[in-house]
Amino acid sequence: MRHLAVPALAVLLGISGVNAQSNGDNHAQDQKQQAPNPAEVSKENQRKTDEFVEAAQALSGNAAGNPECVWLGRRAVQLIYNDDLDTAFRHLDLYDRFGCPGGHIQAAFRCFTRFIPQIDPKVPNSLNNHIHACWINPAAQPQQTAAAASAPAPAATPAPAGSPPPAQQPAPQASPSPQPPAK
Repeated sequence: MRHLAVPALAVLLGISGVNAQSNGDNHAQDQKQQAPNPAEVSKENQRKTDEFVEAAQALSGNAAGNPECVWLGRRAVQLIYNDDLDTAFRHLDLYDRFGCPGGHIQAAFRCFTRFIPQIDPKVPNSLNNHIHACWINPAAQPQQTAAAASAPAPAATPAPAGSPPPAQQPAPQASPSPQPPAK
């Protein structure tokens, strides 16, 4: 019986070695298929460069438009959104070290929270596009959906006869930043 166990063990070891080699070949083929297309890499790099230029133009005169502030700030907003607070705080430390304005991250994240319902995980770069839009313009507001905009206004209840008409109040308007009191 022992003389049969040794050849059986050798066969099993040989099969597992062949299996490991064939898995290695499959892994190498997967890596070749997943190699990025140079044209796509170039296109992605150009998109990133364009975003930095756009931020510098939109935020001219503001340190938040500096490339290092744009990159670190947007990453911090994304990490906060993903609840990766430890990494976000490390990015914020670097952001501060470069002299970037901390208030801009707060304003961009506040803006971004208004857009969270519009983030579509099926749309490529949906999250990044919303973060970038809020970085460029922290006062941005999400647009209403067509269904909400075309819905009829609720009917007003009729006032009792002989009572004065209700006073109409102006619609509240959002201001981009609080204004200092006039002196």
